[in-house]
Amino acid sequence: FSGTLGFWLSLLGVVGIILSPLGYRLGLWDVAFALRKLLAGATISGIIGFVLCLLAIVVAKFGGFRFDASRATIGLVIGGIFAGYVLLQLKTVKSLPMIHDITTDTANPPVFIALADARKASPNGLEYKGAEIAEQQKKAYTDIQTMTSALPPAQLFVKAEGVAREMGWEIAAADAKEGRIEATQTTLLYGFKDDVVIRIAADQVGSKIDMRSMSRVGLSDVGVNAARIRKFSSALRAVGGLSVPFIPRS
Repeated sequence: FSGTLGFWLSLLGVVGIILSPLGYRLGLWDVAFALRKLLAGATISGIIGFVLCLLAIVVAKFGGFRFDASRATIGLVIGGIFAGYVLLQLKTVKSLPMIHDITTDTANPPVFIALADARKASPNGLEYKGAEIAEQQKKAYTDIQTMTSALPPAQLFVKAEGVAREMGWEIAAADAKEGRIEATQTTLLYGFKDDVVIRIAADQVGSKIDMRSMSRVGLSDVGVNAARIRKFSSALRAVGGLSVPFIPRS
């Protein structure tokens, strides 16, 4: 009995995990319901299903009972995979600060202009929270700092824009005169939109480049924005845009 129940609970968990992003993308429910209700419920269902299937297999093996273990085995696998993945994500969330706005310059972060209206309309808004999140970022992401380049601003801008386009971002603004690039990246699963603004300015040795990546929804970004900045800086360095070796500014 527990094996059959565990199988269906595991299957229900999988269905819930699939419906959570699908329904959000279709506008059937908001992000709170998708994550806190549907995804959370699906995870609990998957975990219970995994435990019941495991219990059924163990009892049958050591208790001398005979039953068709195929359903219990399938439930054990799918429940373990899907629920395990979500639990790993939750572990990541708890290990990182509850922030969603990451910048290389916490004292004077790049400002959104072309995307200002879209940001104002989003749950996370437009304004930088200042010291409230700056200290959390510095402790969690010590490598996210202003980047330097031996190239003059005009040449660096061309390389930076090229990298931004290669990364598949939706470019909202590319103002060479101001040295500003704004773009949006849409996440694959839920379709969440994260906004990026890049600021390039002349420096003593050539140019300096600052970047800001900010999610429109969600208290925690699960490290996505910091990872995006790292990926961009690595790609820019690969095309000769940044100083080598790369030395973050203090």
